[in-house]
Amino acid sequence: MPLTPHNWEWRDGAVDPGGAVVFDIDGVLSDAATRQHFLEGPGRRNWDAFFDACGDDPLIEDVACVLALLDPALQIVLLTGRPLRVQPQTLSWLKRYELRWDLLIMRDFGDYSAARSFKQGTVSELRTYGFDLRLAFEDDRRNRDMFRAEGIPCVYIHSGYYD
Repeated sequence: MPLTPHNWEWRDGAVDPGGAVVFDIDGVLSDAATRQHFLEGPGRRNWDAFFDACGDDPLIEDVACVLALLDPALQIVLLTGRPLRVQPQTLSWLKRYELRWDLLIMRDFGDYSAARSFKQGTVSELRTYGFDLRLAFEDDRRNRDMFRAEGIPCVYIHSGYYD
């Protein structure tokens, strides 16, 4: 089994790879609508403020229900474009809502690549590790298209963030 990249966080220790479902966080499990103003309007987008406020997001309960109903034999991978620096807020948020997950993957320090590129590279890493990615949940059509191009069915969740 290959080494685990340092931007991978296991909930309860490494799991044996197998069938897995991938969930995005922002716009899929967490409602980031109250933070969108940091990215909208004229001028420079304030990504730091946007991500710093991630711990206050409400849960998108319908998607959380789907997550809870998935076959317990499936591994749950949370793949987010959030930077690793907000991992403490993200872990606290996951604990607050008692969400099921096995592996959290966040964007590494200094990684400013497009979300699609980051996630596509991570799909390759997950496969190399041995995961069989069977389904993904995404709110960004570009990432949905990437998952589908990789042969992974993807459920599109319309967050409205990319309209």
